[in-house]
Amino acid sequence: MTGTTPPGVRGEEQTARWVRDMFSQIAPRYDLLNHLLSFNIDRTWRARVARRVSHILQRPDARVLDLCCGTGDLMLALQERSPARILGSDFCHPMLVSAASKSGNRAPLFEADALHLPLADGALDLVTMAFGFRNLANYEKGLAELRRVVRPGGTIAILEFSQPPNAALAAAYGFYSRNIPPRLGAAISGSNNAYEYLPESVRKFPGAEGLANAMRAAGFENVHFERMTFGVVTLHLAETQ
Repeated sequence: MTGTTPPGVRGEEQTARWVRDMFSQIAPRYDLLNHLLSFNIDRTWRARVARRVSHILQRPDARVLDLCCGTGDLMLALQERSPARILGSDFCHPMLVSAASKSGNRAPLFEADALHLPLADGALDLVTMAFGFRNLANYEKGLAELRRVVRPGGTIAILEFSQPPNAALAAAYGFYSRNIPPRLGAAISGSNNAYEYLPESVRKFPGAEGLANAMRAAGFENVHFERMTFGVVTLHLAETQ
């Protein structure tokens, strides 16, 4: 595992800049396209994440961060189940503006790169990420940073796209992702590059087993994953030691 590889981009700094600029361009239509392209199932995926970590969320003293929070959908789903205040962070300012608006400016948000978080070691009980991990410029550094900021015995939950294990479903999903998101995404968001890059980033991203192995190699324990919607999406859960 290395990191995402946008077309024509080299190095972590240029990659991070490209990804930030790309998400800045599509922020105004990001939610609409997520719901359209997933047939609105993305709401169910995020709700399942919130259910799976509800035992942590229900603690009033829980310290929880939704990392790469984007426009805040997962952050708000977590907040619905928690008496604690859920933090949100992203390195794309327009996404945070949308998240602030949706939360009524009540959610504590901060702008930061997921590879360099302004947090103390062991500051958090739980970190969640929804569809942000595969866009990191360096996956190993991302996992190391997660391990650093989560306390011993804490949990990470990474929701990410994956390839269906069934060959026929994988072929159908591949046809859909190559043909529909680029056309619909360009028409609605006005960005050709973004919705060509995003499906391609899913195809290049390691499978569920690959990410699970990388999490173990980074020092996480009790690593396991749960496939959703025939394996199109996978939720990875792990604990720090």
